[in-house]
Amino acid sequence: MGARGSPSRRRQAGRRLRYLPTGSFPFLLLLLLLCIQLGGGQKKKENLLAEKVEQLMEWSSRRSIFRMNGDKFRKFIKAPPRNYSMIVMFTALQPQRQCSVCRQANEEYQILANSWRYSSAFCNKLFFSMVDYDEGTDVFQQLNMNSAPTFMHFPPKGRPKRADTFDLQRIGFAAEQLAKWIADRTDVHIRVFRPPNYSGTIALALLVSLVGGLLYLRRNNLEFIYNKTGWAMVSLSYIHGSSQAQFVAESHIILVLNAAITMGMVLLNEAATSKGDVGKRRIICLVGLGLVVFFFSFLLSIFRSKYHGYPYSDLDFE
Repeated sequence: MGARGSPSRRRQAGRRLRYLPTGSFPFLLLLLLLCIQLGGGQKKKENLLAEKVEQLMEWSSRRSIFRMNGDKFRKFIKAPPRNYSMIVMFTALQPQRQCSVCRQANEEYQILANSWRYSSAFCNKLFFSMVDYDEGTDVFQQLNMNSAPTFMHFPPKGRPKRADTFDLQRIGFAAEQLAKWIADRTDVHIRVFRPPNYSGTIALALLVSLVGGLLYLRRNNLEFIYNKTGWAMVSLSYIHGSSQAQFVAESHIILVLNAAITMGMVLLNEAATSKGDVGKRRIICLVGLGLVVFFFSFLLSIFRSKYHGYPYSDLDFE
């Protein structure tokens, strides 16, 4: 015990201190202050990031898409720190802008954002926001953006790359296509849930009700159902049975059938090339396909009735 504090050891320690460079103490002090400053700066960044994420989560709890002006855009999207991805729709929804495509794209964007908000995988790694031209003109000018709508992904670190801008002109703005693009950029997979569309069911119910109501009103006089002349008006009685002749009415019937087939092809093309709602495009596609199949089969049946022995048919109307 006494050896520890012996005079010889104290003299050796004093010699070691005397041999330290005279400029080492300011250097050590500066290094200590730098470590303290770096630790404080890191703590400040962590606190700022926590505040930003907390604010974004609060906005997301109210609305799946929150609107941003120039100040909010610079604070929550452009300025670090940031550990989350942000999907931004740049649009022009004000009535005076008359941007019908913006309204259609906004509907799909709302469906996508709602699907993410109410998903079991929802977390603070992905947020959806919107910048309207009339609310953030400076943002449009800062990004040199002169068209709307435009979808951009702002990654957690670094600047957006070319692939972070959604190719709306080539792919369209359907919610499913946006979800696929987001999965490629963020590895976050969103299952799109669309609200049920009862327009087709309602239209069919109204048609059935109308026909049923007419039959009910004429329930005491239903001889028109058994009227052969009436049914002959809608049958192929105006089609000449020989390929060497043709009635005048037959020419008009063929014209109407070809017009219906053409209309079906136009609807199919519209469903394939338009960028509107997927549900509406699906209905247009089914209607166009029905027109083509039904009336082309009708036209083919007329051809078979005139050219006996023709072996091909689609829907048999004979």
